[in-house]
Amino acid sequence: MFNGKVIFITGGTGSFGKQFVRTILKRYQPKKIIIYSRDELKQFEMAQTFNASCMRYFIGDVRDLPRLEKAMNGVDFVVHAAALKHVPIAEYNPMECIKTNVMGAQNVIDACINNEVPYTIALSTDKAASPANLYGASKLLSDKLFVAANNVRGNHDIKFSVVRYGNVLGSRGSVIPFFKKLIKEGTTSLPITEPNMTRFWITLQEGVNFVLKNFQRMQGGEIFIPKIPSMKMTELASALAPDLPQDIIGIRPGEKLHEIMCPVDDSHLTLEFNDHFIIQPSITFSSPIDYTCNRLGEKGHIVEQGFNYNSKDNTLWLSHQDLMEKLKQSEQEEN
Repeated sequence: MFNGKVIFITGGTGSFGKQFVRTILKRYQPKKIIIYSRDELKQFEMAQTFNASCMRYFIGDVRDLPRLEKAMNGVDFVVHAAALKHVPIAEYNPMECIKTNVMGAQNVIDACINNEVPYTIALSTDKAASPANLYGASKLLSDKLFVAANNVRGNHDIKFSVVRYGNVLGSRGSVIPFFKKLIKEGTTSLPITEPNMTRFWITLQEGVNFVLKNFQRMQGGEIFIPKIPSMKMTELASALAPDLPQDIIGIRPGEKLHEIMCPVDDSHLTLEFNDHFIIQPSITFSSPIDYTCNRLGEKGHIVEQGFNYNSKDNTLWLSHQDLMEKLKQSEQEEN
């Protein structure tokens, strides 16, 4: 599907972007991979490792529509990964978060439509479902924009979909590297915001694989959600440092006790497949789509009314051993 094609990644110097590029280069022969981001140092550092002849590095911001439109000329696939993601920082800088996560999302959509990009997937987060913080609310708005974009594409044969998943094991800025840093520095305890807190967990490679598969599945307008395990934060800390005590410091601004990926209010729109869910659009498109059977022929069924997929009531859970094996596997995949 990606051989001979041009792939464009916003925020491509982040953890996801690097693993996505690594995977594409291993499995396919793309014509070009374009990394679009605003940090010249991160691009320079990434280019030292990812220097294949197909790689292109464009300095630009998703807030800049003219630059996006130029950079997307001739592109076949877009992965929109650029976002301001730090929950407390977004609470203190709300308009900056909105400019990137909402207005930037609309710019990406407009650039894709103007360049007739066939396939676009926007990365979302569990925090966008029933949001309790500004970051989550901004990503919910972004999700709505990408879904609705399928209704304003005119006669263009283009598709927009969303992928939503939970915390990424070991990604830049996440809790696991933070805990590892504290342990390495000889900390006497690990800070836990709340003892009953749970989170969904996915590895970088699993996230990349899910996005790649959904490019094959997508019909436009879906929010794709993988079935992934949960883990209590106290258990995560115990797995990393079984002998260290835990210091309860309280929930941070905008933080949830448990995360949701399929809200109860969307249960009438939610379809369950073998290894994932999709949330169908709440709006009706001019050309009706049967989402119960995707482009790969996989069949799904509507969930029961009142269904709620959350990290507390999940049927899949990570054990200490599962966590350590996934972390080890992730480290091997990233080298």
